[in-house]
Amino acid sequence: MTMTNSGKPVKAGKPAKSEKKSREISPKKIRVGAFLGVMGPGVLAGLSDDDPAGITTYSQLGAHYGYRLMWVLLVSTIALIIFQDLGARIGVVTRQGLLGLVRQKYGARSGILSATALVIANIGTMTAEFAGIAAAGQLFGLSRYISVPIAAIVVSALVLRGSFARVEKVFFALCAVFLAYVIAGFMSHPHWGAAFKGLVVPSMPINHDAIYIATATLGTTLAPWGLAFIQSYAVDKRLSKDDLKLLRVDVWTGSLLTGVIGFFVIVTCAATLNAHGITNITDASQAAAALKPLAGTLAKDLFAVGLIGAALLAASILPLSTAYSISDLTGRPAALDDSFEEAPLFYSTFAFITVLAASLILIPGAPLITILIISQIINAVLLLPLLLYMFGISRDKRLMGEFSATKVMSSIYSVIIAIVAVCVCAMLWFTFF
Repeated sequence: MTMTNSGKPVKAGKPAKSEKKSREISPKKIRVGAFLGVMGPGVLAGLSDDDPAGITTYSQLGAHYGYRLMWVLLVSTIALIIFQDLGARIGVVTRQGLLGLVRQKYGARSGILSATALVIANIGTMTAEFAGIAAAGQLFGLSRYISVPIAAIVVSALVLRGSFARVEKVFFALCAVFLAYVIAGFMSHPHWGAAFKGLVVPSMPINHDAIYIATATLGTTLAPWGLAFIQSYAVDKRLSKDDLKLLRVDVWTGSLLTGVIGFFVIVTCAATLNAHGITNITDASQAAAALKPLAGTLAKDLFAVGLIGAALLAASILPLSTAYSISDLTGRPAALDDSFEEAPLFYSTFAFITVLAASLILIPGAPLITILIISQIINAVLLLPLLLYMFGISRDKRLMGEFSATKVMSSIYSVIIAIVAVCVCAMLWFTFF
């Protein structure tokens, strides 16, 4: 016999009722805990697409066309859900990153060409992330020669010296800043009826500007580096096939949040800038500054804070995507829990992309707009072959086994690829002819 704290005897070997109750964990808590353990690739890959380049694109769409092209965002979000779900599934099943599989299935030349285009595009896009930090900092009176180096040091210290668990927690904390766009959207008092009509009723002017902004919206939402990241990150997180159902919830959550943030950015600019005839917006910081006299200082500050947070998140993830891809292509170690000695190429690639992009921003008179335009064109052109590669891998039973694409999903992938092909071809036609 043993005694409880109250002095009542209890048979040996049997816990007291209160102790037994405290040990019991409800099925709901188990499911929540399991989801939290899996959560990461979908949410982070999705929300990182709402980077300064993405916010700029959404701002331009709202400022130029009001609520008219909202449906393009809906189509882009659906495409994002479907292909990020595919990328995560490929990563978990094959335990390889995208470019490594491209090299394995389609040959070294395809892998090297894809990696080269991805690196060039990522350098340009990474420059846009630091440009967003610089522009948002200037809205608060902070010089880019201060804000950009600080951001580069913070991002590098986070990834180069942190464990996987610690880095992921910081990433999740950065995601909270996107709430600023939702608040700014409500403060702008948009015409909700017109917004939802634009979301479900397609309308498209056939001209260069409309085609370009539609393609840019599709490309910035379904970004090539995001597709590469989600696959490699799922591998680095060591998720198994048993995690696929919960991982799908994570992917849907991240992708839908991406679309929601884009929606509020567009309605904010449509309700304020477009409604007052302000359509000439070249970057997101201009949109933030223009909001001040129309929706108040708080709305402007919220928009700017969201821009800084979005830039920091993307500036952490984008070079990480590049480092994963290069390491995977060459068959070198690529994991956040590895030390520099264990994965020198992985960490060196991350540092190179970060330092180069930050340096470009600090060069007086650097052609930033040209760099951004070229990087967006490369992103759009690169997106099409990457989707085709993913489509081929998804149908390969040798690689995917029982998780290979069904006929229905293959048809859906084909439709999305066809839409992307039409948009890219139209954009290239209007750009060069």
